Amino acid sequence: MSFLLPAVVTHKNALQLQNEGLLDTASLRLIDCSKLQDFDSSVLTVLLAWQKKMLVSGESISIERAPEKLRVLAGVYGVAKLLGLE
Repeated sequence: MSFLLPAVVTHKNALQLQNEGLLDTASLRLIDCSKLQDFDSSVLTVLLAWQKKMLVSGESISIERAPEKLRVLAGVYGVAKLLGLE
């Protein structure tokens, strides 16, 4: 089971998306970014919140199919290692 990020993640839908993920933490073990196209730094906030929640229970998120732009953005903000995007 994985959590499929939508095509768009911006400040307009980030909080709703974050809350959806927190309702089903089992799906957060694997986050599929294959549809992700239009996003801003809000996506990092969502991913970090999910990672924090998972770490509390001794688990972590795993991000697959991350677009290069997401990797670069995570690097610029200094969170690539925290999110496993190095």
